[in-house]
Amino acid sequence: MTSTEPMGMELGPRVRVDLQAVADAASVHRSTASRALNPATRHLVAAEAVARIEEAARALGYRRDDLAASLRTGRTNLIGVMVPDIINPIFAPILQGVETALARQGYSALVANAGNDPARQLGVAEQLIGRRVDGLILATSAEDDPIVAMCVQQDIPAVLVNRAERAARLPSVVSDDFEGMRLAVEHLFSLGHRRIGHVAGPAHLSTGVRRRAGFEAAMRTLGLEVDAIVTAGAYQRGAGAMAAAELLDSFAVTAIAASNDLLALGAYRAMAGLGLSCPQDVSIVGHNDMPLVDMVAPPLTTIRIDPLALGEKAAALLLDWLGSPPGMEPRAVQLVTKPTLVVRGSTAPPFSPPAPRSWPG
Repeated sequence: MTSTEPMGMELGPRVRVDLQAVADAASVHRSTASRALNPATRHLVAAEAVARIEEAARALGYRRDDLAASLRTGRTNLIGVMVPDIINPIFAPILQGVETALARQGYSALVANAGNDPARQLGVAEQLIGRRVDGLILATSAEDDPIVAMCVQQDIPAVLVNRAERAARLPSVVSDDFEGMRLAVEHLFSLGHRRIGHVAGPAHLSTGVRRRAGFEAAMRTLGLEVDAIVTAGAYQRGAGAMAAAELLDSFAVTAIAASNDLLALGAYRAMAGLGLSCPQDVSIVGHNDMPLVDMVAPPLTTIRIDPLALGEKAAALLLDWLGSPPGMEPRAVQLVTKPTLVVRGSTAPPFSPPAPRSWPG
């Protein structure tokens, strides 16, 4: 065993470097050093002074005492972020957007994978609040959500992202789900499809409800029948495969508009089990443009919702709330981003309407 310390010499306790030592080393006032080392107030100090203070802090080994700061200010600079399924690729860019916006103001995120069970989600929210987060960003919201009710009742700052409630009780940032499904249906119609089915999302989530409403409205506007709809139990490939298999077994469709990309990939699986090809037998459109759907075979035509922007805007709304005077909180504002169609290889003009099929026995 080797050591760079002389034999017999014991290391003494590390001396904690305080803010005054950094200020002295940088030849500035203590308050200036404090502002320069706080991301939320750094813009108030000249760039040259910030660089000099940061260099002094690094040289001395200074670490900001966030606990002491929270005791002084009553803020922890921590935001709880809840997602229902961290494996779902759509949430990674949402989280990236949230953390990018929070970091600009000196905040950090505590990310919780809360699952889809409402009781568990409520328990996770209570744990985050118990850790004294300054606010919550919720990607878990249902149409009538108990966490939202708790936040409203207890005056906890919170913002919804990607999903919203039926009644707008908190600020939210969502994509225009209704418009997204209209784009999907009109794209399929423009290719010549007239028998279009819909694999709908869960009926207790705003994305499932609003995308289904957009599908039905677009079909009626184009004079098409609105009967080929099957609702998936969850936003998962397995649930999408089951719903798509039922749809293909019951209706002679030439195209499917799915409520999200995982359901669309489930439809790929169902078609393979039935000996069908995409897009030769059935065209498929997804929703969200989650990472890597351009890498599947065939690459998925989908609706892009820009999840990075959703996350950034949700964090910005929450930070605005935290910086608002009492009584001026943005209780019910909703920001809606515009979706766009991304055409890839999973859609093509119809070849011939397939007959209803069943799973092989």
